[in-house]
Amino acid sequence: MVQHSRTIETAETKPKLAVWKFTSCDGCQLSLLDCEDELLQLAEQVEIANFMEASSVQLPGPYDLSLVEGSITTPEEERRIREIRAQSRVLVTIGACATSGGIQALRNFAEVDDFIAAVYAHPEYIDTLKTSTPASAHVAVDFELHGCPINKRQLLEVISAFLHRRPPQIPAHSVCIECKLRGNVCVWVAHGTPCMGPVTHAGCGAICPAYNRGCYACYGPKENPNTDSLCHWWQQELGAEKATVIENLRNFNSAAPIFDVASRRQEGGDDQD
Repeated sequence: MVQHSRTIETAETKPKLAVWKFTSCDGCQLSLLDCEDELLQLAEQVEIANFMEASSVQLPGPYDLSLVEGSITTPEEERRIREIRAQSRVLVTIGACATSGGIQALRNFAEVDDFIAAVYAHPEYIDTLKTSTPASAHVAVDFELHGCPINKRQLLEVISAFLHRRPPQIPAHSVCIECKLRGNVCVWVAHGTPCMGPVTHAGCGAICPAYNRGCYACYGPKENPNTDSLCHWWQQELGAEKATVIENLRNFNSAAPIFDVASRRQEGGDDQD
């Protein structure tokens, strides 16, 4: 590889980066591959020790930075995430699956054995956990990057922050701010469309509201979201049915604690009027 800067470290001294997959669709790893030109520059700064989506090379740990995609859904994954944590100086979870259990966490609201019996001809061969949980439910996590899938620019910011030993500069505001920055007309105010934007973490660029659709909370809850107020306004002011409220809380980030509690409260009949 041609080095374009005398400050580039040799392979022996480069930080070792590992990317790990658990139960997921691979979309967040593809976001890293979508970086293309930036990924080539990144490869000059770090040693990619494990990234099965991109290379068959598997180097042993310890690792300076581990990026973890996917939720923990099997006993084997539960064991493996602990092994990875033990080998990683810094562990960052990426995407809705790794940070809040993902869409597969819908199993948490029912009996997983019923799902297994309905899907598999021989359920006795299935070895799974009762719930789908984020990595943070099993090991210490140093940083969580939200999204379904993640924003590749935010991912590059996280890696850059690690390389320069500084905190990542990831916006903590809601999708509503992104709508304002983009010049979107508020679908809630203009059309009475239920929208999760007020309680959802920014990062997508307000894609859905830009096409007159309500936000689906792909990036999970923002800091200190007021889900009680959201549920009240949806039902009392927009006339949304309780089932609609629950369905929107139980999307890509259904197991995020604040969404989990809010949806169970709605299911239990407490409307917070």
